[in-house]
Amino acid sequence: MDERDHKKLGPELELFYIDPVVGKGLPMFLPKGTIVKRELEKFVIEEETKRGYLHVSTPDIANLDLYKKSGHYPHYKDSMYAPIVIDDEEYMLRPMTCPHHFQMYSMKPRSYRELPMRIAELAQLYRYEQSGELMGLIRTRNFCLADAHIICASEEQAVEEIGGALDLIEHMNGVFGLELGKDYRYRLSQGDRTNQEKYPGNEIAWDKAENLLRVLMQQRGVEFEEAAGEASFYGPKIDVQMKNANGKEDTAFTVQYDFVMPERFDLTYIGEDAQEHRAFVVHRSSIGSIGRTMAFLIEKYAGAFPVWLSPVQTVVIPVAEAHAEYAKSVAAELLEGGVRAEVDASPETLGKRIRDAKTGKVPYILVVGEKEVTDDSVSVESRTEKMGAVPRADFTTRIVKEIQDRA
Repeated sequence: MDERDHKKLGPELELFYIDPVVGKGLPMFLPKGTIVKRELEKFVIEEETKRGYLHVSTPDIANLDLYKKSGHYPHYKDSMYAPIVIDDEEYMLRPMTCPHHFQMYSMKPRSYRELPMRIAELAQLYRYEQSGELMGLIRTRNFCLADAHIICASEEQAVEEIGGALDLIEHMNGVFGLELGKDYRYRLSQGDRTNQEKYPGNEIAWDKAENLLRVLMQQRGVEFEEAAGEASFYGPKIDVQMKNANGKEDTAFTVQYDFVMPERFDLTYIGEDAQEHRAFVVHRSSIGSIGRTMAFLIEKYAGAFPVWLSPVQTVVIPVAEAHAEYAKSVAAELLEGGVRAEVDASPETLGKRIRDAKTGKVPYILVVGEKEVTDDSVSVESRTEKMGAVPRADFTTRIVKEIQDRA
């Protein structure tokens, strides 16, 4: 197993594990892993809110009729769990949020002035994956998706929104330190005209939708592969492909043009002419499944996350028991500033405690002894250098800025 493999590092760094008693493909996030997960979710909400997304919260189950209306049942039936009978009605654990969001859009008449409407959710989803396909956080049976559906007034607006979604993806990947062409690539996933059961609809609609995406990618000037038979039944999509530590490629994020759901859900708006018009829909994810993104990042950083994502951002180590109170005051000041700080005042040797912090991939180790107590300073060692004695206030200012900037 590769040393960077998230399936190895996850349990070692106490980020997550999969408990056979709980079930296959159902990862359990430990306290440290939950911190990383929450930081990613916070990042999504902040960035999407800046771009006009409206975050909502919808149920994890829905009446089976909702998925019959959307066409996911039976088209997606093999990836869905068996219906649950409640009061003589059938309900499903949801594999996606789009039907919920479309129903929410349709709760009242909409004006063209409200469009584009960007409905977003950090959604818990449930999909059946065969046992042989399950893999760590990359292939699971339950996951949290940074999902969104954009209701548009025209094809032109839809294409513009697809471009905006790709801008967001590239921005967020940039913050993660992922490079287009090196860490990820684009794929234009198309339908298969010979498979009408999997890809219903007329050829004109498919050709038009695929060409819209093709022209957009060409205008962006980026390389992309075209792949037949990889689309969803309701339209072609642009997939962001990433490789894991074992060299296997998976789809990390998706932006999709949808020409089926507006008809199925009768999605309309009142135009400037006071008449009713058919809306257009874009499905997209900014960072995909939170767990899958965590897996890629664990492997990219070999578990040594950037400071803003690190479960423990600094450990304060007193040289001797006499310096423990000062160490606690340093940690308290950091905690007050929003820094995840811990004190290691265990009876282990100083060298052992420093090694433990390094093994735990902690970004900053602060050693405090008599000189630091006297000077109101901390002796700082980062992952890359020994920075020596630094005034404690200066270090607090530095790390707080680093976290806020997501450097």
